[in-house]
Amino acid sequence: MRLTTSPVNTVPTEIKLHKLSRILEISFDDGNTFKLPCEYLRVFTPSAEAVGHGPGQEVLQTGKEQVAIDDIKTIGNYGISPVFSDGHSTGIYTWELLYKLGLEYQTLWADYLQRLEAAGFTHQESLQN
Repeated sequence: MRLTTSPVNTVPTEIKLHKLSRILEISFDDGNTFKLPCEYLRVFTPSAEAVGHGPGQEVLQTGKEQVAIDDIKTIGNYGISPVFSDGHSTGIYTWELLYKLGLEYQTLWADYLQRLEAAGFTHQESLQN
């Protein structure tokens, strides 16, 4: 599934990484706060490794239940690039993408779990969820 960002004129006011629960908490200047699991962010990476270079080239990300974020690099004034515990570090998450991932979490996550099951994979819930 290719993610397209919708234009929003909002920026984060605070970004907190909760390492124990593997949650990235992002508060935006419009008052919205989203708590995004590291696994969710990892499977929806905007990197070419996952989304490919064109429609139909997407690669389903599997086995990321225990992934964590080890570090977060700021990219200019428009996004971040998390360094994940599985070595992945090439996705740039713009403010617009992070906002969309937060706003549409329930729908996107349910769709991911359905695609995972359709591909023959089982999602292993982590002990902390």
